[in-house]
Amino acid sequence: MIGKPLFGSIFTAATLAVLPSSPSMAATTISPAQAQEVARDAYVYGVPMVSTYKTMYAFSIAKGNPQYKGPFNEVLSFARVFTPDDSAFVTPNADTPYSFASLDLRSEPMVITIPKIEKKRYFVFQLMDLYTFNFAYIGSRTTGNDGGNYMIAGPQWKGAAPKGISKVFHSETQFVNVVGRTQLFNPADLDNVKKIQSEYKIQPLSAFEGTKAPPPAPDISWIKPVSADQEHSSLDFFNEFAFLLQFAEPPHPSEVALRKRFAEIGIVPGKPFDAAGLSPELQAALKEGMADGQKQIDVRRASLGGKTDQLFGTREFLKNDYVTRATGTQVGIGANSRDEALYPILDKDAEGQPLDGSKHSYTLHFAKGKLPPVSAFWSVTMYDLPQQLLVKNSINRYLINSPMLPDLKTDPDGGLTIYVQADSPGEDKQANWLPAPKGPFVMFMRYYWPKPALLNGQWKTPAVQRTK
Repeated sequence: MIGKPLFGSIFTAATLAVLPSSPSMAATTISPAQAQEVARDAYVYGVPMVSTYKTMYAFSIAKGNPQYKGPFNEVLSFARVFTPDDSAFVTPNADTPYSFASLDLRSEPMVITIPKIEKKRYFVFQLMDLYTFNFAYIGSRTTGNDGGNYMIAGPQWKGAAPKGISKVFHSETQFVNVVGRTQLFNPADLDNVKKIQSEYKIQPLSAFEGTKAPPPAPDISWIKPVSADQEHSSLDFFNEFAFLLQFAEPPHPSEVALRKRFAEIGIVPGKPFDAAGLSPELQAALKEGMADGQKQIDVRRASLGGKTDQLFGTREFLKNDYVTRATGTQVGIGANSRDEALYPILDKDAEGQPLDGSKHSYTLHFAKGKLPPVSAFWSVTMYDLPQQLLVKNSINRYLINSPMLPDLKTDPDGGLTIYVQADSPGEDKQANWLPAPKGPFVMFMRYYWPKPALLNGQWKTPAVQRTK
């Protein structure tokens, strides 16, 4: 449960008193059983950092990567929606053109400038630190559509905001992932979105003030992320984790003892993790610990019952429940906090059976007057399993959303039925067809800026009905 301590081990004064003084000592001062326990907890804690680094590396570091978008501290906008060819992260949103930015806050804060946007158009800039906490929001819900200049400061920055800054947001980590979403009403609206995106701006604080820039931060010898097929079992995971911890200094007061505990197995911020220097017994114990950690995540994921709204948020919201944070990463890294958006998962039909387009056809029905209550918009998006990526199909449709309502056909009683299946349901129903793969799949609902009826559970997402 959120709020309860995650880790089974107790941090005692006696334990901390005998911690190794250097990573190399860990191999001789900790038993395999103890190492397995620490590795379990370090794995669960580190999964979000390692996963978000993979995206940051692909988008802003590895120029040869097909997912590369552009350098740090620049707005990287895309006047299109995502397609099955976009595979840098799971469950991508395909109904709002994205604007991305990877912020490097080591030398000075960055200033994000937002233009004035018409009231009816929803937009949001989600600020996510290396821990994957959604520590701040700029957007329709939080700051309004009148525009402004917003300063993002790193953990070491001290000072006062200059004149002209609308608000200051403080990050616990020196790198921040920014995910911007700008509502697209329909294909003909694309030029309007392009214009808005062209006016999004990021600049260093010194450039904003017109003052001399501070000395640049040192160059970084970036390490290549662990591959997807190895990140749950390779001890290189801990080397990547240790590398990332140096950019999350100082640790939060609630995690000082935790960092010391990780050092027991050689995980020290900014220091190489020497797996080869450990005995075979310790190496095996660490891998067992990783497997134990993944089991904790899998158990939490299996218990969700389609609800994901408790998986994403601030540190204060998650209350240092690291299993929940890691589960959120693997369910859908970069998802919004519940006040900004809700993401119910539809992975089973009304009878509790997994969804499979090779075996069945389905419908999702909204009764008359019972569409999702949102202040912005809603959508239902199709993803294949186990990849959790958008599904290629003959009509290039990856979702159905509320902006499409004028083009959808209503039922005779005024309700709305969405046909979910691998093959076309026929010309008379194709307007409402959400193509499914010929295999297992999952659908994500997205409710942007949910109204109270959604947040308090008065309005519930309808079940998926199997039709054949």
